[in-house]
Amino acid sequence: MTDNDTRPTDAEMAAELEGVPSELTDGGDGLGELVEALKGDLEAAKQDVLYAKAETQNVRRRMEKEMADARAYAATAFARDILSVADNLSRALESIPAELRADDKMKNLVAGLEATGREIEKVFASHGISRIAAKGLPLDPHQHQAMLEIPSADVEPGTVLQELQAGYMIKDRLLRAAMVAVAKKPD
Repeated sequence: MTDNDTRPTDAEMAAELEGVPSELTDGGDGLGELVEALKGDLEAAKQDVLYAKAETQNVRRRMEKEMADARAYAATAFARDILSVADNLSRALESIPAELRADDKMKNLVAGLEATGREIEKVFASHGISRIAAKGLPLDPHQHQAMLEIPSADVEPGTVLQELQAGYMIKDRLLRAAMVAVAKKPD
């Protein structure tokens, strides 16, 4: 061999191919089968990657929804506790007789209680808490809890006649069902 001849000798090529499976070196059908097997493995790996990406995206979406729900409904327990305060204030205002409302000594107290009630309603509204409509509507088991039935020929059976305790929603979820009295057919 001359200095310019850079082709490997048979011995050098044999040394380089040492350890390589014979089906790759003999040029037979084994090479084609191996290529097809590798193509199949590559396709399976591509599918696995696509499934993993899709699953990762689903997990991310679920986490984002859970975080949004946690932010939106974080005040739920506190709001339930405050509802009893609002109920007591409402009952206090309803129990003040007309003659005391007209009394000059009581006007400021009544005005202060009414202003407090309006402020509670404003705070509820700012946090997505709304009162459930009940009186005169058909009973909705998703929003109303029937506490008693009252015979009535004036309205359809199942119509809410009286609201015993106000119900509330927080955004699109039930915070507390309205406790109501419902009409039934007279005996």
